[in-house]
Amino acid sequence: MIVMAVPGTGVLVLAAGKGTRMKSDTPKVLLELLDEPLLFYPMNSTDDPGFSGRAVVVGYGSEAVSRYLEEAWPGTEMIVQREQLGTGHAVFTACEWVSRFERVIIIPGDVPLMAKETLTRLNTRNIEADEDCTFLVFEPSDPTGYGRVLDTDRGFRIIEEKDALEHEKKCCRVNSGVYVFRSGPLLEQLENIGRENSQGEYYLTDVIHRLCEGEKRVGIMTCPDPDEMEGVNDPLQLDRVSRILRGRILDRHMRNGLKCVDSQTVWIGPGVVLGDDVTVEPFVQVWGASKIGDRSRLGSFSIVRNSVLGENVHLLGHVVISDSVAKDDSTLGPFTFVRDGSVLGEGAFAGKFVEIKKSIIGERSKIPHLSYIGDATVGKGSNIGAGTVTCNFDGKKKNPTTIGEDCFVGSDTMLVAPVSLGDGCYTAAGSVITKDVPAESLAIGRARQKNIEGWALKRKKTDGGGE
Repeated sequence: MIVMAVPGTGVLVLAAGKGTRMKSDTPKVLLELLDEPLLFYPMNSTDDPGFSGRAVVVGYGSEAVSRYLEEAWPGTEMIVQREQLGTGHAVFTACEWVSRFERVIIIPGDVPLMAKETLTRLNTRNIEADEDCTFLVFEPSDPTGYGRVLDTDRGFRIIEEKDALEHEKKCCRVNSGVYVFRSGPLLEQLENIGRENSQGEYYLTDVIHRLCEGEKRVGIMTCPDPDEMEGVNDPLQLDRVSRILRGRILDRHMRNGLKCVDSQTVWIGPGVVLGDDVTVEPFVQVWGASKIGDRSRLGSFSIVRNSVLGENVHLLGHVVISDSVAKDDSTLGPFTFVRDGSVLGEGAFAGKFVEIKKSIIGERSKIPHLSYIGDATVGKGSNIGAGTVTCNFDGKKKNPTTIGEDCFVGSDTMLVAPVSLGDGCYTAAGSVITKDVPAESLAIGRARQKNIEGWALKRKKTDGGGE
């Protein structure tokens, strides 16, 4: 095979397997680990401008995996492996893509703890040693399940555990599944490997043996941290990796000043950015692309997902905020739900049993109790009384509500959208507001009270005084 390769190293991620041992219809690489798909982690560790290109081999659930890649990692090429016949077959499926590069890094899609620095060192080692293949090995405390890396007269041989003899299983040096190949020798040998093994699959590891037999230059690099090579093949391993990763993330943030009241109950995702002197109380979760500003405090049982909290923001507890923003000095909770692109201005307050959806709340405005604010804009300095509801859905579409600055909305007001309240206006408690309210006005939308004296006494006589 003639390879017209360009200088540089491409990255090929193998993500075609179903993950039968996970016992899930979801493709293994899309199973969640700290609120991110498993595939996020190898993609993140290979997101380096020093690499010349990146592709992912997809197979089981290819449509779902491809959608994730298109949304989260645009520019990644997808190569479909229609039959899952082993790692060698997966790379063979990507031959045309591999041939574009002088070298290629091959990494499994289920090694979430792999450090970017380790891959960089591996690639550098391959270049500096001028090797046709360099692959990572490690020595776990228990090598069960891993392919053993055996020495031979001509180099190395990797044998899968199911094919290994008892004395071979005693070897503790195992294969990580992470390789750097020169593309030319790799492609030449892929055409020659068979599947005469217990799995009936084309093993990429057979390429190593053939390169050594052909007296090509093959080297190994030992990863000093076995945890970094931990794969995920079943729910137990997923849990173990989750605990390791969670601890690493928390340790990093605490070294930079994060205060955890009880770190054993706190979960922070890999993409979260924390400011200085942030305090997190027990049972808090922070996920996705969230950013937490300096001196903010996150109260117990709060969940922050893909949201930005400014400086000195206080979540009083049991707050859920997703895809939204709470600006400096704002306060939320307890039992507050903020979602779908909502923004709380500086010094704003959303209190007990309040839900805010797709709404803008102005500076210093307050929604203290038992209210639903949806598809609304609230100006600066307004107060929304307890039990207020923006009736935004008419059965077909969502309608907007606009509340001006320095308004006072009385308790139990129903704002039937679309409707606007001008600056400085009031609504009487218990009102149903169906028309726009001019600035500096009082709106009353309720029936006039009528007292019928003696009515209860007459009722008792009619009922004969019984219960």
